[in-house]
Amino acid sequence: MAEDIKKRFYDITGESNVKEYEPMKMHTTFRAGGPARYYICPHTVSEISQILQVCREYELSWFILGRGSDLLVSDQGYDGVIIQMYQNFDDIAIEGNQIRALSGALLSRIAARAQKASLGGFEFASGIPGTLGGAVMMNAGAYGGEMKQVLAGATVMDQAGNVIKLAADELHLGYRTSVIKEKNYIVLEAILELIPKDKEEILVLMNDLQERRACKQPLEYPSAGSTFKRPKGYFAGKLIMDSGLRGYCVGGACVSEKHCGFVINRDNASASEIYQLISYIRRTVHERFGVWLEPEVKMLGKFD
Repeated sequence: MAEDIKKRFYDITGESNVKEYEPMKMHTTFRAGGPARYYICPHTVSEISQILQVCREYELSWFILGRGSDLLVSDQGYDGVIIQMYQNFDDIAIEGNQIRALSGALLSRIAARAQKASLGGFEFASGIPGTLGGAVMMNAGAYGGEMKQVLAGATVMDQAGNVIKLAADELHLGYRTSVIKEKNYIVLEAILELIPKDKEEILVLMNDLQERRACKQPLEYPSAGSTFKRPKGYFAGKLIMDSGLRGYCVGGACVSEKHCGFVINRDNASASEIYQLISYIRRTVHERFGVWLEPEVKMLGKFD
């Protein structure tokens, strides 16, 4: 059966775009995790639809990957299909005050294009280390801005391979959620509605935000960004700090001393060590403050 599956994927994307047992530590910002059974880099929407068809036929699980900036893959790996959208779906086009971009485009690249075109409103995303698809799905945000403030609409694919266009109000964007996340849609492209603004003002704000990130966040270590969602009425980092966990480590995984809301891979941590640390943080904060922190990081594969 494995040979049949592999041949089907070869026929769809070409052999050079299909890898078996690909180490996922090479494709996540945590720099940890085991191999994916199949790792595929499609070039077209049609290829994505055909890959999903094979997954349905053989009952294979699948996962859409951008830059892997909010993902922790088990050391045992992922016994399914990783569909990589980062490499081949990154086109960006500017039409008046709108930016139309494919889901694999880096947020930093989109922000840079917007700045050069004198379009403001996307500065908040310039330092988020992810792709547009993940940002739309999660309604990503930072420093008072979030995707729902600039999204005019998105084109998605459902699990059956149907392409659907959604207006902004149909995306149901909330705090780190959307209809895309709820229904497991695949983001194909999105339209951003920005505002005319002096390009030098935009650049000053982007540089200021970058300096603030560098001062407050442990950018020198592999991580998945903010590890936990913000609990209502609290700040995750402060709860963790007040629980006495600043600098606490499990193996090579540590709570950042610079910002306690970040779990970092300080010394070649395994995915298991990162997971154990996240679990320990959650238990400790709950015991101390009665608050269950919800991970913002997506866990893929089996964890003990």
